[in-house]
Amino acid sequence: MSTNATALTRLLLTERLSLLRLAQRIVGTAPAAEDVTQSLWLRIQRIGDDPPILNKRAYLYRLATNLAVDHVSNEARRATVHEEAQALLWGTDHALAADRVVIANEALRRIEIAANGLPEQTRRIFELHRYEGLTQRAVADRLGISTTTVEKHMRRAMQMLAKARDGSS
Repeated sequence: MSTNATALTRLLLTERLSLLRLAQRIVGTAPAAEDVTQSLWLRIQRIGDDPPILNKRAYLYRLATNLAVDHVSNEARRATVHEEAQALLWGTDHALAADRVVIANEALRRIEIAANGLPEQTRRIFELHRYEGLTQRAVADRLGISTTTVEKHMRRAMQMLAKARDGSS
């Protein structure tokens, strides 16, 4: 190990908490700051003696700052690539436009009104199956009816809610 690397490693150990705080201010989270500090240690191990580093503390803090900024840039680039990959894979843009949010909220309101307006037994069967997660067989057993009756009520509920969603009820 070079003289520069040895001296910077010792300085890193004494300044570790301060370097972590610096990195966290830049990257935003403690785990990411730990990653930056680990990268800093790895980078220091590769430093040679030519040229000699005169102000090792300033060099160490500049290197930590550069690595933290690089980390933020890399994370932003990864996020962009991930969003683009999702759009390519699923064929949609995950960022909802304001008009799409308004339309979706309106559809949700219509569905809620329609769900509240379902006939009592149909609504009870729908709630047990969809909200409480019971199987149709379990719903039938709990209510003392046949699974065919449960299926009929679920079909009716789904048809009424689909009409409400589409605005044709």
